[in-house]
Amino acid sequence: MDIITSIIYIVLFIIMMAFVFSIGMLRQYMPKREILLVLAVAFFIGAIGGAFFLEPIYQELPAMASAVESNMPNNEETLYLDLSSSIDTNQLRSDLSSMQGFKSFDETSITIPMWSFNEREHDYFASIVGNIDSHYEKYNVTSNSIKIDLAENYTASQALKSFSDWYKLVYDDTISYAQIHAVLVIDSSKLDDFEQALLEKGVVASHIEGPIQDSVNNTNSSMLSDLEFTLVCGGIGVIVAIIGIYMDSVVPAYRRFRKFLNTKRKR
Repeated sequence: MDIITSIIYIVLFIIMMAFVFSIGMLRQYMPKREILLVLAVAFFIGAIGGAFFLEPIYQELPAMASAVESNMPNNEETLYLDLSSSIDTNQLRSDLSSMQGFKSFDETSITIPMWSFNEREHDYFASIVGNIDSHYEKYNVTSNSIKIDLAENYTASQALKSFSDWYKLVYDDTISYAQIHAVLVIDSSKLDDFEQALLEKGVVASHIEGPIQDSVNNTNSSMLSDLEFTLVCGGIGVIVAIIGIYMDSVVPAYRRFRKFLNTKRKR
């Protein structure tokens, strides 16, 4: 939401509160039993105004917080990517590294989906995978997949080739699909640019860490729900109406109090 629209919405809410205030000031012309009706109307107007005018602005708070963080110098965001093995990671690295704000791109591990292992098959793969390639830094065999962590300066394509060659030799079959896990580090101010560039390649970050994401998460966790925010706005309407109701009593009392202070000072 742009600034002009936000200002217009705030002004419209203030106008609604001015109307509520004026209703409250008409108390002296109403029977006392009508005060509850005035308060009910004030709550309703405040809730409606909050829902239509203030809530859209309130929902923009996470975006505002992220905008502030994105303009802070030296902030970095870490994007965790899950890529299909059909993606040319070398080309992806080249495209991303040419963008302003690029810091690093590292392929960290691969996950190879398998069939559902029985206990004997699970034990076999758990004992043999580490012997396939010395560049497999760590590996984990689950009930239906194998995840391999890559050594430094070792690419996913190399790891997939060595595993695929071994699998072809042992099972006379090929690996049709694998998932590549990569970590992209960028300047926080360029997060939107990199997300758009990845989206154009059909890639969405599975997880993001950094000041922008932290500020968004913290803001979201501290925000009221839509219903709670609407009730708070209704409460504001009631408070404004009460001020209007008792304004005729408060103003003379305030004037008498000032007169009393001035008299005391003269003495």
